[in-house]
Amino acid sequence: MAEVQQPPLNWEASATATHPQFSSTLPPEVETCLKNARFLHLATCDALYPHVSLMNYTYLPSTPYDPSPVIIMTTNPSSKKTLNLINNPRVSLLVHDWVSHRPPTRVPDLTRESSPPPQATRSSLASLLLNINTSALSSISATINGTARIIERGSEEEAWCKERHLENNTFGDQVREEQGMFGAPQNPSSTEGDGGASCFIEGEEVRVMLVGVREGRIADWKGGVKDWVIVPPEEQDQRGRETMVNGIS
Repeated sequence: MAEVQQPPLNWEASATATHPQFSSTLPPEVETCLKNARFLHLATCDALYPHVSLMNYTYLPSTPYDPSPVIIMTTNPSSKKTLNLINNPRVSLLVHDWVSHRPPTRVPDLTRESSPPPQATRSSLASLLLNINTSALSSISATINGTARIIERGSEEEAWCKERHLENNTFGDQVREEQGMFGAPQNPSSTEGDGGASCFIEGEEVRVMLVGVREGRIADWKGGVKDWVIVPPEEQDQRGRETMVNGIS
């Protein structure tokens, strides 16, 4: 059998911006990724080290309180990320549509615990999902930079954002089915019909965090990168006029 030829990687110098695209909306591929991914990674930073958290989130192209793209998350007020945000509201997010389960390696590692456990590998459906051609599913990863703020407790904006966030993170029976597939005990009383999301969103001590999207970078699996910047419509119009001389661009 002839060896399958993989397309060459196309690594680009990515230390600086690569001809950024300016727009009042997110690039379509980033918006699609945000609408379909289950989690994102949130990076905050204190004076010493970055701190990365895996987060449930809700993406909205705008809200009644903000005309620009935003991402809603919730956080414990005493958590490390919250303390970081108070001192430094600049954050970076990573979202991707890559299959994240690590496939078997060429040389078996007997010390590596199976992930998922044997219960899943005995399921024909699970085997199909775990062994599916990841190159057909993997497309991009998107790094998103923005400024986070903790919404005022008890405000109308907080209530509105909590409601949208809960609507977007209630998975119900799907979560219980996944728990059973991957060997975790199913406990319907603990999930309360919403996959346990409500306790992380509606809890009395939970604070709502809103990230205003400012800029980002798209990276594909071949190493290609593309930068983009969000600008308000009025600034975009001004930017367009600045590129014209005597009415000619």
